[in-house]
Amino acid sequence: MSSTEAMRLFVKILEEEDPGWYSRLSNSVVEPVIDVQMNHNSKVEPVIENGNSYPETKTISISTQNGSEVGTQDKDTVVEGFGSVEVYDQWIAPPVSGGSPKARYEHGAAVVQDKLYIYGGNYNGRYLNDLHVLDLRSWTWSKIEAKTGVESPTTSIPCAGHSLIPWGNKLLSIAGHTKDPSESIQVKVFDLQMATWSTPKIFGKAPVSRGGQSVNLVGKTLVIFGGQDAKRTLLNDLHILDLETMTWDEIDAVGVPPSPRSDHTAAVHVERYLLIFGGGSHATCYNDLHVLDLQTMEWSRPMQLGEIPTPRAGHAGVTVGENWFIVGGGDNKSGVSETIVLNMSTLAWSVVTSVQGRVPVASEGLSLVVSSYDGEDVLVSFGGYNGRYNNEKSKGDIVSVLKAEKEELESSLVKEKHHALQLKQDLAEAESCNSDLYKELQSVRGQLASEQSRCFKLEVEVAELGQKLQTIGTLQKELELLQRQKAASEQAALNAKQRQSSGGVWGWLAGTPPPIQNADDA
Repeated sequence: MSSTEAMRLFVKILEEEDPGWYSRLSNSVVEPVIDVQMNHNSKVEPVIENGNSYPETKTISISTQNGSEVGTQDKDTVVEGFGSVEVYDQWIAPPVSGGSPKARYEHGAAVVQDKLYIYGGNYNGRYLNDLHVLDLRSWTWSKIEAKTGVESPTTSIPCAGHSLIPWGNKLLSIAGHTKDPSESIQVKVFDLQMATWSTPKIFGKAPVSRGGQSVNLVGKTLVIFGGQDAKRTLLNDLHILDLETMTWDEIDAVGVPPSPRSDHTAAVHVERYLLIFGGGSHATCYNDLHVLDLQTMEWSRPMQLGEIPTPRAGHAGVTVGENWFIVGGGDNKSGVSETIVLNMSTLAWSVVTSVQGRVPVASEGLSLVVSSYDGEDVLVSFGGYNGRYNNEKSKGDIVSVLKAEKEELESSLVKEKHHALQLKQDLAEAESCNSDLYKELQSVRGQLASEQSRCFKLEVEVAELGQKLQTIGTLQKELELLQRQKAASEQAALNAKQRQSSGGVWGWLAGTPPPIQNADDA
């Protein structure tokens, strides 16, 4: 599309939606008009008027880190109990209440129904697994105690460098560095209604475990890129997790992918384009921009407009419409003080605001989410590391922080002692139950021995009866033989007698007189 056609189309749309737009616009400063069509070939045709390419986006920026002041002030900032905010595109510190989370970086953050959830992270080299929630309407912190039991045996694992993704009334914790890393990426699910962790059944070949990756929700799938594995090997692989089937799939995209990196940020534009910006290797930070067309699965390096941002890693980003806001990060020397924005349709960079000093929004490993306040878009930043985990400004503040940590440790110690006492009671009950079971086992063993002896006697009797039955069988056979012999003898005697009687008749016929019987015989 040519620039003239783009302008004509833009004006036509404005006139159809708002016929009086020109009269109002003529009384104000003309904003830039840029029309760029993004495709997998990354050709842009910009039309810029009046130089500045920053789109007008009313965004209140809020930074919170343990409820402490950010330290940036502006003469146009009006804060009265945070009840009225009349300044846009500036960072302010909201007066939060409740028990603030411990300072941290490389944590996970997600917003669900005007509530900001913070999970895990890194504090002084120690991985965390606590879950906190900030009500963005009352600005009150509270800690969520996950329930465990037979039906929900899964517990949270201390981790950092993971990604926290909202999915319905659940939070998905994807990947992350742990003390004892697994071979593949772990997916944990926290049910916000039941307050329970679970481990879903995942299909397909899962990617290698990692931290510092980017995870973006596109429709009903998660797109995972890059990161650093447990052996500190940098990655630039691309994987997709289907949340309906819970199936992993590795994507072999064409084109030149970004170099292996971690701690970058990524955004999705119009549900089609995945944008990767910045990140770092072991010794280098990047400021390159890469685009992946999720339909053609082709990487490209588009032409950018405006002043290209400086290299950085550990930054955070969030999209508001077609604008991609990026905050914080660093280059291994210092934190980045500018809050920048990229118009993803025109690929034009602009600086929104800048802060002074070592404040949280100039940190690495911070989180950034978008919510709303009085109908306006609000950016909320939390945590980060810029040489220190807090933004204390005096020794008194340090002492107060140490006291707070001491109280927290003492509270944890009391809980652990109570838990240990409960375990001792459970152990005593288990030992008592074990003793009863042992006695019952001994009794059963005695009964079993008696039954075995009785069975042995029965076996002996059965063997004796078998022998007797065998003897009876032999005698039965001998008896049958004798009976046959007797019958044969009787038959022979009968036959002999019959022959004798028949011999006398033939003799009479032959003239031979019958034998004379003795008187005794007669």
